[in-house]
Amino acid sequence: MEKDVVSLQDALEHGLTAEEFQKIQEILGRIPNSTELGIFSAMWSEHCSYKNSVLKLKTLPTSSDKLLAKAGEENAGAMDIGDGLAVVFKIESHNHPTAVEPYQGAATGVGGIMRDIFTMGARPIVSLNSLRFGNPDEPRNKYLLSRAVKGIGDYGNSLGIAVSGGELFIDECFSKNPLVNAMTVGIVRHDQMASATTGGQVGNAVYIVGATT
Repeated sequence: MEKDVVSLQDALEHGLTAEEFQKIQEILGRIPNSTELGIFSAMWSEHCSYKNSVLKLKTLPTSSDKLLAKAGEENAGAMDIGDGLAVVFKIESHNHPTAVEPYQGAATGVGGIMRDIFTMGARPIVSLNSLRFGNPDEPRNKYLLSRAVKGIGDYGNSLGIAVSGGELFIDECFSKNPLVNAMTVGIVRHDQMASATTGGQVGNAVYIVGATT
């Protein structure tokens, strides 16, 4: 049986840097196998870890007397807008999935954040997006852009939530990996806002709803 040997070149092809490959070896105390390399490359990707953008995100303000749900506390952020109402909002990137399969990648990005608004007890009222693509004169870029836009629109329209605003910038640097950021905004009364957190005691029932997996 051939030994499962992973090299630095394998790590680079998985989108990891030489420094990250070295760190993995330090964590494991050995060279990872191919399965472990795949797991690390997925979990340490920008899509999952925000390892590059998190440095910028941490510079944004995170406190206010109007804030009802802080960043990371709930499925979405929430702020008091008066009269017992709150605006609930969520933005998410779906960059690499869109580069792989633009229609489904962009559509599921929209679906994920609409789900987060629903689970806060809010009613989604508007969908927004911020897109970055390569020159559409190139066939692949044109395909990615047109299919991503259709995916965004179709998902929102199927729920009766239209895309009401957005922005698009074109530059060659986005040819290899487009940026697709989707946002949904909802409204909820303070006393109807749901929480995703729980005390969690031993013996609590856990219900799994949906198709078998």
